[in-house]
Amino acid sequence: MIRKIIYIFAIRFAKLNKMIKRKIEELIKYHLNDNKAIILLGARQTGKTTIVKDISKKLNDSLWLNADLIEVQALFENFTISKINTFLSKNKYIFIDEAQRIDNIGMKIKIIIDEFPDKKVIATGSSSFELANKTNEPLTGRKWEYKLYPLSFRELSDNSSVLNEINMLKTRLIFGCYPEVVLSVGREKEVLNQLAESYLYKDLLRWEGLKKPEKIIKLLQALSFQIGNEVSYNELGKIVGLDNETIEKYIQLLEQTFIIFRLGSFSRNLRSELKRSKKIYFYDNGLRNALIANFSTLELRSDIGALWENYMMSERIKYLSNNNEIANKYFWRTHFQQEIDYVEESDGKIFAYEFKWNSAQKAKMSKSFADAYPNTQYKIITPDNYFEFL
Repeated sequence: MIRKIIYIFAIRFAKLNKMIKRKIEELIKYHLNDNKAIILLGARQTGKTTIVKDISKKLNDSLWLNADLIEVQALFENFTISKINTFLSKNKYIFIDEAQRIDNIGMKIKIIIDEFPDKKVIATGSSSFELANKTNEPLTGRKWEYKLYPLSFRELSDNSSVLNEINMLKTRLIFGCYPEVVLSVGREKEVLNQLAESYLYKDLLRWEGLKKPEKIIKLLQALSFQIGNEVSYNELGKIVGLDNETIEKYIQLLEQTFIIFRLGSFSRNLRSELKRSKKIYFYDNGLRNALIANFSTLELRSDIGALWENYMMSERIKYLSNNNEIANKYFWRTHFQQEIDYVEESDGKIFAYEFKWNSAQKAKMSKSFADAYPNTQYKIITPDNYFEFL
């Protein structure tokens, strides 16, 4: 019975990934026939394997290699040009899933690219600290690197309609947008709890001898309550019971496994501007709520402002990444408590945004900011107009 349930669930999950077209797929396809490797990074359970496997099935001369398998890892041992020529000779497109499992994978992909220019390598990895660290130097100038996040507002609305996705806003704020969660209507809590417990720490625990997740869990819980606020490593250290250096290392690891991301402070002209402060957000609201065990409805919550700000920030990150747009991202605050939630700089232009859950709440751009950066475009983002921002 259990096997049958798992099988049915797997089929439904596969259908969801095929049904909801991912924006990143077009970027990957666009570069399929140039001479650079394609690296796809992202958190576990976001659909990386589904995307690249679907692409590989549509190519007649592709080879699929699952690096989780010992026999695939063995293929890359004692790596020589003659060995490459033997097992790759018949295929133009080489897909390597979970490529970080292979030792020195960056150098080995580099050799394939340099010695066999007719080959194309597409590799995926579930954590950037493993795959990126092993590929950045050897593949400098030889790769296209993309990141896959949980489903975005635009991907979901393209699959149904903008109106339908707007109607799902309260659900997204509480349960987030992991594909499996979106599919599991009525079972979101169960899936999120399993995701947090089974997958969240899998990569972290394999890194630098981390054997117990208790401190990381406590750190994540502390960060969950500080969304929208400046983060002090010293204060976090006191809460978690770790020194500042360890806190910073753990935050870097959590960022590299696509659980959280940092936002730096914008500072150019004013002496009163905060210059080294950081805010930390979660890539997914549902995962954040699972960490603090709070799936209460919005009407019963005191953290709706934080949920709204986190959702807007994470969705904006997805939007920029999925559309291959480059922008510098900041928040702005002064020592006199003047602030702007989000500042985006692109093509020499500055855009300032305030995120307000209450559409009736009035706000205007800080006079200090307006005077210092007079050509800034300013906008308040509320549930009434957020779809334009995403």
